[in-house]
Amino acid sequence: MEMVLMGLGSCTSIDVIDILKKSRQDVTDCVTQLTAERASTIPAVFTKIHIHFVVTGRALKQNQVARAIELSATKYCSASLMLERGGVEITHDYEIVDAAAQ
Repeated sequence: MEMVLMGLGSCTSIDVIDILKKSRQDVTDCVTQLTAERASTIPAVFTKIHIHFVVTGRALKQNQVARAIELSATKYCSASLMLERGGVEITHDYEIVDAAAQ
């Protein structure tokens, strides 16, 4: 089951980086931190997944980051879409790290 989470995190973070780069944002990294809940009965499928994005770059625009995450979740990340259509509640939030401040 952990591999499913890893695949989801990889799929959506690649989307976010690609979308931000196409938007001419100076993104340098995107890390996803995932937490999940599973059903208490067999099969213990995922019922809820929360994805926290840590997006690093220079002068990243908050609205562009939010839009990239939204597009990944609703249009591009097939892993996310498959899980949601299977009944998993997926939520997102994010933080932006300024690479120039590091």
